[in-house]
Amino acid sequence: MYTNWEELRSDCMACQRCGLGGTRTNLVFGVGVPDAEVVFIGEGPGEQEDLRGEPFVGRGGQLLDKYLDAIDLSRRKNIYIGNMVKCRPPQNRDPKPEEQEACIFWLREQIRLIRPKIIVCLGRISAQRLIDPAFRVTKEHGQFVERNGVWMMGTFHPAALLRNPRQKPDALEDFLALRDKIREVCTHTY
Repeated sequence: MYTNWEELRSDCMACQRCGLGGTRTNLVFGVGVPDAEVVFIGEGPGEQEDLRGEPFVGRGGQLLDKYLDAIDLSRRKNIYIGNMVKCRPPQNRDPKPEEQEACIFWLREQIRLIRPKIIVCLGRISAQRLIDPAFRVTKEHGQFVERNGVWMMGTFHPAALLRNPRQKPDALEDFLALRDKIREVCTHTY
């Protein structure tokens, strides 16, 4: 267990726990404020994220930033964004269960140090791992469940919204519900 954010980051950056470590350009540790009450978790870095070393910086990330801005959230001022795995799976495939298992330690430590009040799972992979293995984004998006004192919600992955723009209004409703939950349970996000 880590007590220091920089020590956690340094050790994670050197990780070779699975085969993804040998194929990455950059490990994508995460970005945001260390005292965030709201944490967003995606599945894994894509090509642009691997090149820049920051989560959600490609087209999907630009869309995510628009949704965040709509409810006055920002990776630079009041949230944290991370991923289930820290290294890009080849051809942006889903992270394999063994890759998730090798990497979950880092995410658990990040969450333990941040101590968020709300976790938003972006897409099926993180929602199935953190909320419920049977989670269906199209049916359960926007619904909050409480786990160990933390409110959790799954919503559409931004890349999925780019592929299926008809789901954008549903995603916006999820973000509006998130804003309401933040106002209900958070003390310093807004």
